[in-house]
Amino acid sequence: MSGKNLSGQRSGRDAIGYALAALNRFAGNRVVDRLGLRKPAERVMFETTRAGFRTVGAASRSFKAVRRGGKPARLPAAPRQDLFDLTPTDEQEMIRQTVREFAAEKLRPAAADADTKCAPPDGLLQQAAELGVTLVGIPDEAGGIGSERSAVTGVLVAEAMAHGDMGLAVSCLAPSAVSTALVAWGDESQQAQYLPSFVGDDVPAAALAVLEPRPLFDPFDLRTRARRTGGGFVLEGVKSLVPRAAEAELFVVAAELDGAPRLFLVESDTAGLSIEAEPSMGLRGAAMGRVALDGVHLPETALLGERESYVECVRSARIAWCALAVGTGQAVLDYVIPYVNDRVAFGEPISHRQGVAFRVADIATELEGMRLATYRAASRAEQGLSHARETALARRLCAAKGMAIGSDGVQLLGGHGFVKEHPVERWYRDLRAIGVAEGIVMV
Repeated sequence: MSGKNLSGQRSGRDAIGYALAALNRFAGNRVVDRLGLRKPAERVMFETTRAGFRTVGAASRSFKAVRRGGKPARLPAAPRQDLFDLTPTDEQEMIRQTVREFAAEKLRPAAADADTKCAPPDGLLQQAAELGVTLVGIPDEAGGIGSERSAVTGVLVAEAMAHGDMGLAVSCLAPSAVSTALVAWGDESQQAQYLPSFVGDDVPAAALAVLEPRPLFDPFDLRTRARRTGGGFVLEGVKSLVPRAAEAELFVVAAELDGAPRLFLVESDTAGLSIEAEPSMGLRGAAMGRVALDGVHLPETALLGERESYVECVRSARIAWCALAVGTGQAVLDYVIPYVNDRVAFGEPISHRQGVAFRVADIATELEGMRLATYRAASRAEQGLSHARETALARRLCAAKGMAIGSDGVQLLGGHGFVKEHPVERWYRDLRAIGVAEGIVMV
């Protein structure tokens, strides 16, 4: 498929399908059918619970195992790069542009209403699922189109979606965090049980639940506990800021087992699991909720991965949050530049004032630093190289500078930055999440 043909169809559902196929060199009819020509599946209606009202988890679908022989499907690391070059490939650039157009056309117009209602609009998440971004992280033998680990591509997708709205981006990307965890650490039976649902016509709402509702949360000091019982485990604890919690069908829950944090697969209709709405300062479009685990009994097969898997999970999630910060920070910059050029005070645009011009320049400078640090961490991660230092630096930079960019955006708009007529106040609230969020999304 030529680049000319790809660009000509970029504006529809087919565009992302062709672009992803080009990236992974699977441009056959099967991929085209899966990503572009399937009829939309009927979306499960979502009705958020009122604050303080607790309900049982959403009725889970019957996750039926698909028999597959051999070992678990894994994505190999990307080839090592001799040169330090973070320039996206042509295929990655097409994917980014297509997702960014989707974010501009679908997410941005729906963001204000979703923020008010604390829920994404009906049908939007199904449209996002049709983009096929989940398939990039699933190997071909498991029904996806992945040929190698693509953390950089995941960062580009998250960044492009957050340019539309971070809250809705989180709700759209949450299921791929679960499928990514299954590919990376699931055994053959776990993959056979759950992965087919993530490559079918109706991708389930799913979430990675790590954060807990307490001050100064440390992801390596969990209060959610798992204890061994005859033939399985029992989970006790509460998870906070879980996206689409009320409609999620599958959770990957972090809990301490034998003195170390581990990951567990928990279906939403498991006895003892309940959901409570948790409206937050930002990310309101993600329909956040708390997941309470009160004597939840799980089989031995619910344990996901090894001890080292949890560390990798936290790092991967932090890279994803950095990407969301970059995308939202870019939205702030793209909004304030025309504003300060058009806003006239004392007979001239306010951008002629050095104090204003320098602040805009600072946003652009810090944003480039955030982007390069995030891309470098993702690049090392997908090559299988050590990236603990790079991830820590990227997260520290994006948490601090992301909040500063949001604050500066509000300040540059003056009184307009304080009202909901302009989206900058919402982006400021969303960017505050970067320093506190753990889990939820992954690349």
